[in-house]
Amino acid sequence: MVTGDLNAALVEWVAQYRIEDPKQYLFDVRNPAETLRDLSEAAMREVVGDRTVDELLTIGRQDIEIEALARMRELSKPYHLGIRVDKVQLKNVNPPSQVQASFNEVNKAQQDRENAINIANGEYNKVVPKAKGRADETIRAAEGYRFKRVNEADGDVAAFSAVLQQYIKAPEITRTRLYLESLNEIMPKTGQKIIIDESLRQLLPVLPLSTKPGEAWQ
Repeated sequence: MVTGDLNAALVEWVAQYRIEDPKQYLFDVRNPAETLRDLSEAAMREVVGDRTVDELLTIGRQDIEIEALARMRELSKPYHLGIRVDKVQLKNVNPPSQVQASFNEVNKAQQDRENAINIANGEYNKVVPKAKGRADETIRAAEGYRFKRVNEADGDVAAFSAVLQQYIKAPEITRTRLYLESLNEIMPKTGQKIIIDESLRQLLPVLPLSTKPGEAWQ
């Protein structure tokens, strides 16, 4: 048979039927079984001629069986065969022996292609969600840092505005308060120091010890 994409194929099928009207089966048609066989071949050629060879060999077999069954029933009605076709089942479907080797190579190449696609899809499904998760985590961390910096900046602005208002009201008092607050913050970090006159030549080697353990004089 010739398929819709102009490929040749050897098609075997089975048509199961039952006698519905014995009178028609015995007296209305000569050789009803042979007639049904010819009708089934005509229906199958018509259905196969509308399909590609790939459909015939792989994914389209069930659809071909269903369509061929409907076509056989339709063609047999005008002949009053007294039988009803119940099922059509495709059996062996092969290319002609002259091109069998080439056809097998094509099928193998297609299978290798499908395997490569499946492997690539598996890697994609494994890598992409992980990358999206890392991206989402980075975005959330950046958003958190942004909120933190914005809140800190808003707090600094509010504090500066409060100091500015006090400075506008009393500049000298505010300046002195800021100076003293700065000294109060800085001086504890400088440690203890002894300041002497640079002209002093005689200095006792013993100085007062620190009041806190581990704290050295400078």
